[in-house]
Parts: sequence; structure tokens; C-alpha cells
Amino acid sequence: MLSKTTEYALRAVTCLAGQAACGKTPSPADEVAGITQIPRRYLHRVMQNLAAAGLVESRCGTHGGYLLARPAEAITILNVVAAVEPMARICNCPLNLQSHTALCPLHAELDRAYAATEEAFAKVTIAALLSSANPIVPMCETP
Repeated sequence: MLSKTTEYALRAVTCLAGQAACGKTPSPADEVAGITQIPRRYLHRVMQNLAAAGLVESRCGTHGGYLLARPAEAITILNVVAAVEPMARICNCPLNLQSHTALCPLHAELDRAYAATEEAFAKVTIAALLSSANPIVPMCETP
């Protein structure tokens, strides 16, 4: 359902949030790429999309790198998804059939699923992922 680019964006934002929680900001691109296992060149493209959406910032220089532009509490999974590949809702017949003045049962059901996914993603912040009671910590190998 989610593309590799969206997965990478979610990893990158979660990584930056985790680094910020530890006081490690900004995070150098090589470090983010290593933690998230995103190819370095691809990371740059993902970060450009996230920066254009106002989710991350980049800083140049010796102590430069990437950091969140907003608190992790103010960034949802939906914000990240929308920044790289917004979910396309179905508003009219994809086949352009003239007689379909409303969505057919198939496309109506698919659109309901997209709506439910968007709603679920909008409810979960990146901070909530990091503070989850789950013993598995995002982006960290656990013993």
C-alpha cells in the first residue's frame, strides 16, 4: 500500500525525532542513511520532499545535517505520507463512464478504505511512535 519512498520518509522522520529526543541535532545525512538503511542519494531526494512540506530542515556546515522543522508531537504519519506521495482519493469514476454519476460499489469501497487509512494515519504522531509501550523501539536494534 505504501511505496518505498513513503517508507523511507517515515523512517527518516522517525530517526530525526529519535535523534532530537537524545539531543543529537542536527543529524548528518550519512548518519541518518546508516540508521534508516536508506541509500544516501535516495535520502537526499526524500529529505527535499520533506523540507518542501515544512517537516524537516537542513543545515549546512561542519555541524550541519537534518532536523525536524516542527516538534515530533506535531507531525503525524499522514503529514509524512502527504509530503512524499499523497493518497489519491477516488472522487469520480476512474473509467470515466458517463452513466456513473456516483461511485460504483467497488470504487466507493476502495475510497472508504483510503478514508479510513487517512484517518488512522492522522491520529498517530511521530512522538507517539517513539513513546509507545511496545518494547521494540523504532530504528534501534533491541537485545
